[in-house]
Amino acid sequence: MNKVSTLIFGVLFLLSYQLRAQKEVIEYQTGFDAKTIHFGYYLGLNKKGFKINYTQPNTFVEVQSSLGFNIGIIGGWKINDFVTLRLEPGLSSNTKELAFTNIKGGARDSIRKLGGTYLRVPLLVKLNTKRLGNMRPYVVGGASYDYNFSSNENHPDDNFSGEFRMKTHNFSYEIGLGVDLYLYWFIFSPSIRGVFAINNELKPDHTPNSPWTEPIDYFGTRGVFLNLAFH
Repeated sequence: MNKVSTLIFGVLFLLSYQLRAQKEVIEYQTGFDAKTIHFGYYLGLNKKGFKINYTQPNTFVEVQSSLGFNIGIIGGWKINDFVTLRLEPGLSSNTKELAFTNIKGGARDSIRKLGGTYLRVPLLVKLNTKRLGNMRPYVVGGASYDYNFSSNENHPDDNFSGEFRMKTHNFSYEIGLGVDLYLYWFIFSPSIRGVFAINNELKPDHTPNSPWTEPIDYFGTRGVFLNLAFH
């Protein structure tokens, strides 16, 4: 998490600098907020795991996830001075390892490694405050459609052959906060968001009473996204 900590520290430094300079600031990008339509792009990091509910007691899946990345484009439609509708299609990638503690055996039986590359299409509402010099805090929230390229949903094999499967088409909601920093050449907009799956992403095994999937009632992504946007 050192990279995330460094990015957060840098964002906080820029924010504190902006706050100290409010009384004498020269406002940049003064025409940006007058635009009805605007575009940009973002990149960032994510940390994703799973929320897991069980149908049986004493079952547990341990999840270890690595740091992933996000990249995409932004299209914004200004509704009024304080509300903007945003479409942010992009890609996110993250790898995870599942350890099934209810299954005794070697790594082939109890460990599953999941590579996850998603096409994400979030539709969001951005609620801005009034501009304060060269900064403008905001909150953002909405829903997204997620296409899982690594789902293996239609794979003929299941966990009995070492194949953990997830659904291809998924939906999630997200909520977060950020700040627009109006710089000389562009607008820098860091944000941090929580992402929560709505549907069950688990594809059950073909075999009834599978020890891998039968004890699981719900299996959905939970994640934190740090996005750095440029307009």
